Amino acid sequence: MSAQFLQFLLAGLTIGAIYALVALGFSIIYNASQVINFAQGEFVMIGGMATVSLTAIGWPLPFAIAAAVIAAALVGLALEKFAVEPARGASVVTLIIITIGASILLRGLATVVWDKNIHAVAAFSGEAPIRFGGATLVPQSLWVMGITLVIVLLLTWFFGRTLIGKALLATSHNRLAAQLVGINVRHVLLLSFGLSAALGAVAGILVAPITFTSWDVGVMLGLKGFAAAMLGGLGSGAGAVLGGLTLGIVEAMGAGYVSSAYKDVIAFVIILAVLFFMPSGLLGKRSTDRV
Repeated sequence: MSAQFLQFLLAGLTIGAIYALVALGFSIIYNASQVINFAQGEFVMIGGMATVSLTAIGWPLPFAIAAAVIAAALVGLALEKFAVEPARGASVVTLIIITIGASILLRGLATVVWDKNIHAVAAFSGEAPIRFGGATLVPQSLWVMGITLVIVLLLTWFFGRTLIGKALLATSHNRLAAQLVGINVRHVLLLSFGLSAALGAVAGILVAPITFTSWDVGVMLGLKGFAAAMLGGLGSGAGAVLGGLTLGIVEAMGAGYVSSAYKDVIAFVIILAVLFFMPSGLLGKRSTDRV
């Protein structure tokens, strides 16, 4: 394996882990409500920008991160409570339009609360590069991949071992049956938005020391997270992780071997390819609809 290939692979795994976290947020909400939440990218922005603000006023980084994740989760809860819940019973398209409107609103509020400048969060453990097999790796990349792995393991435990997690899974499989056995589907939907927002915030905080953050950073990360969720199979947790890592690696290889000018195009090409040739994604459920 050449040093150049390894360099691109490590870069792809790093950004792919971020896409995986964003894609997991899309999948959790989709499972609970069949809604694609296009405000997911704004949770990424809130996580990064809130951390920047709190560290700027002297908060220690760990406390700033915790507070930023909680703040994003509260915004997610508010989005569901005041925008999505009042429209329950509306068509899925209407709910998606609501999330798009919420995304625009949150970006506008971000320019008022913060500014339009680009900011950076301090690296968690310094910036001295690490040499690995001829490639160079910044310590923050290890944090990104390590924390993503921990989150995936925690989510696996949460959905498989806790009553709340099993309630979320039951709702995703059969909403009516979940209601019949006493699961409060409205609370499940509320929880899914809060959990999704927290995951987005973590992604925004992890990537901020590498790519920086700003009021509009969530637009592209949100779209690429959606592309990753589509690639893996919308609604599949394992698919979200696989789709995120695959998209990150393909993007890094394309930028390295072809041209960095096409880096952002790759995600949209993947969305179109999935829609045309593999609508259920890599790990999504195969189904047929009669028209």
